[in-house]
Amino acid sequence: MTERYACVDVKEFPLQALLRLRQELQNKPIAVLNGEPPFEQVCSLNDAARALGIALGMTRLEMEMFPTALALLRSRAEEAAARAALLECAEGFSPRVEDQSSDCCFTCVIDIAGTETLFGSPDTLGESLLKKTQALCVKASIAISSNFIASKCLARGYSSGKCAGIRVVPRGMESAALAPLPLTVLDLSPEHEETFSMWGITTLGALANLQETELITRLGQPGKTMRQLARGESPHLFRAIETVLVLEERMELDSPVELLDSLLFIMGVMLDQLIVRAQSRILALASITLDLDLEGGTTHTRTVRPALPNNDRKLWLKLIHLDLQAHPPLAAILGLTLNAQPGSTSKVQLGLFSPQVPEPMRLDVTLARIRSIVGEGCAGQVVLKDTHRPEAFRVEPFAVISSTTLDAKPGTQRVAMRQLRPSETVNVTLRNRQPASFVFRERRYKVERAYGPWSSGGDWWRPTLWSNEQWDLVARADDAADHATWLCCCLTRDLAHELWQVEALYD
Repeated sequence: MTERYACVDVKEFPLQALLRLRQELQNKPIAVLNGEPPFEQVCSLNDAARALGIALGMTRLEMEMFPTALALLRSRAEEAAARAALLECAEGFSPRVEDQSSDCCFTCVIDIAGTETLFGSPDTLGESLLKKTQALCVKASIAISSNFIASKCLARGYSSGKCAGIRVVPRGMESAALAPLPLTVLDLSPEHEETFSMWGITTLGALANLQETELITRLGQPGKTMRQLARGESPHLFRAIETVLVLEERMELDSPVELLDSLLFIMGVMLDQLIVRAQSRILALASITLDLDLEGGTTHTRTVRPALPNNDRKLWLKLIHLDLQAHPPLAAILGLTLNAQPGSTSKVQLGLFSPQVPEPMRLDVTLARIRSIVGEGCAGQVVLKDTHRPEAFRVEPFAVISSTTLDAKPGTQRVAMRQLRPSETVNVTLRNRQPASFVFRERRYKVERAYGPWSSGGDWWRPTLWSNEQWDLVARADDAADHATWLCCCLTRDLAHELWQVEALYD
């Protein structure tokens, strides 16, 4: 036999999905209510709540008899996020994973046949799998067996105890390992449970010892199937699922939050989970989109994108803090979702004698602080627009370029241009429709050479119509005391307003 399966079972999944992001409530008696008010019933609870006398199916009114217990509402969104995180964890050990979850329990089975060279023995693999689930703040039970159903039953039976852990069954010992387990691990129908209860059969070992022929005579073919399940001999057609990596964490708040510090404390826990999930795939967080559910049914969405992907928790909190300070929500917050886009981890290799470069993380924080002062869209790198309109550009976030190409060869001389901001208005004298002389900074210049005009115009369909002529002039100061003063400049003429201006000086 070459088959080998590892089953991950999470008991009280609705409760554990809520406690993943609420670690401060781990040791308190907690029950999860499900249903429409006022008919909510307890669907999941922890051992501390069970010790007080709380049981499944209790109503909210009955829960009020236990003032020390905390009641939380079930969150399908947080359960979906927790289920996605656990399935991602399982896929880190094998691409063949089957989801066997029920309404209140998470169960997945991993086909680990042939993974010994990657993860070692089944005991070593089980320990690694348990550490991964614990990093997700989930208490799980893991069972490894050569039979699919046996591993599932063993994980469920093991999780019914007081503590979670690992159980590895040697090949051929499935029947002996399943024998002490109760019949509840088989998900029997109510009719079969009643029948076995009348017969006095309560464990899988007692069911496995029954004669197959007599069992088929009384229960039909389902009797044979149940006996095979109890002996760990039932075949199963493995149906692997296909999942897409989605780094998302969702949390619905118990009460509205208005203070930014309280919100950042909650985000810190969610960021820890996103970073753990990204690091398990050897990835980093490239951007984070924050969706805030506000009172009144509105939402507030912000996206934070640093220069380089990273997994620095403090950096992400600082960037989100600065962004929310500059763009605060307009109402109290009822829930939040963090959606991260993965990216490759950044590596920088410096030479022994290379100068020290600034850390990209510090640059991101500095730019965020500058944006909070000057405003969004006023800090970054300038990118020219696809138009001939003067001064047409936009500001984009800084991007790290892996390689830079130089258009000019070393030693090539270039003319430097100094742009005048703002442009200076001048009086121009024309001769034959071209500038002959002009007065600039209280000094008259005579044009020696004129190049142009270059005409440009556009946006006739908008109020911001523009139509310009550009001249490149070489002029000499019209001063008898000094005939060596030359001026090379760029002169423009606004045809819409009949205005001459000096735009730039050439050195």
